[in-house]
Amino acid sequence: MALQAEIHKKLGRFSLDMAFEAGDETLALLGASGCGKSMTLRCVAGVEKPDSGRIVLDGKVLYDSARGIDLKPRDRRVGLMFQNYALFPTMTALENVMCGARRGIRGPGRRAAAMRALESMGIADLAGRLPRQLSGGQQQRTALARMLVSDPAVLLLDEPFSALDTHLRFRMEEEMRKVIREFGKTVLLVSHDRDEVYRLADRVAIVKDGKVDRLGERAAVFADPGSRTACALTGCKNISSVRPLDGGRVFAVDWGIPLNLSPELGVDALGLRMHAICPGEGENAFRCRVCDVIENPFSFTVMLRPIEAPDNSAPIGWETEKEIWRGMMAEEVTVHFPQSALLRLKG
Repeated sequence: MALQAEIHKKLGRFSLDMAFEAGDETLALLGASGCGKSMTLRCVAGVEKPDSGRIVLDGKVLYDSARGIDLKPRDRRVGLMFQNYALFPTMTALENVMCGARRGIRGPGRRAAAMRALESMGIADLAGRLPRQLSGGQQQRTALARMLVSDPAVLLLDEPFSALDTHLRFRMEEEMRKVIREFGKTVLLVSHDRDEVYRLADRVAIVKDGKVDRLGERAAVFADPGSRTACALTGCKNISSVRPLDGGRVFAVDWGIPLNLSPELGVDALGLRMHAICPGEGENAFRCRVCDVIENPFSFTVMLRPIEAPDNSAPIGWETEKEIWRGMMAEEVTVHFPQSALLRLKG
C-alpha cells in the first residue's frame, strides 16, 4: 500500500499545507496542539474537505480538486479512530462494531464479522455492554475492532492514548503495536508525545504551523532534528541561539557561554539534551552553580548556570542518575558538553 497526500485548507488565519507520502509503515505526525495534525487525518478520511490538493491511496484517487474527485468516507477504505473513540452511547459494543462492517456484509455475516473483530481484541465477552459500562481500555479496543472490521487500506490514529489514564497507556501501546504489526499496511499516527512516537513509528514528520518541518526515519530525526521546532518536539529542553566567534567557536546567547564547535554554515541555534551532559572535565567544560535540584522517580534534574555566565542567562538542565548526583551533591559542580552532543539547528 502507499499513500500520497497534498492537502491545502485555510481556516481563518491558519493555513494547512501538508505534503507527504507513506508506504507500508507507521508514519507519525508529531507536533504541538493546533498545528494541523488531526485536520490532516480528517482530510485523508474524507470527514473534512480540503480547499485544494490530491490524495491517492494505493493508486486509487480519493480526492483531486483539479479533477473534481471527492470520494465519500465510506468509499475510501480508510479507518479513522478519533481521540474520544466516538462510540455510539446507546449501542452495545457489538452493535458499534457492526456499524463499521463493510457494505455488502449483511445479516448473520455482519454479526459474525463483528464478533470476530471483538475476539481479536480480546473483548468478545463484553459484546453486550454499552460504552459507559466499558473501561477506557475496553472502549479503545471496541473502537479498534470497529475500525478493523471494515478491512481498511490505511489506519489513521488520532492521539489514540489521550483518553486513557497514565497507568493504562503502556499496556495499550503494547496492544497497539501488535495491531499495527498484524495490519501490515499504512498507518498514520497523530501525537504530541515524543516517547509514544519513538516507540510506535517507523518515520516521523514534524509538523509546524500546518506544514511538514522535518521528515525522516525515526532515529535520524531524533539524532539530528535540524530545527528549533523539531528539537523541542523531540524532547530537548536546552536550546540556545548562537552567534559565531573567531577560532571555530560560537557564543550560546541564552546560556551566556562560548563553546568550541566545528565551523558549520547556517547554524542559528544549538540543542543539548539533558542526559547528554557529562560530569567532570572535558571538552567545553564549565564550573557551574547549582540553581535547583528536582527529584524525578529514577533520576535528578539539576539546573545549572555556568559561573562565567550572566545572572539573567537561562539555566541548563542536566538529568543524571540518582547515585551520580548523590555522590556529588554540591553548590558548584564541573560539567562538560561534548561537541558530539551539540545539536546543530536552523530557524
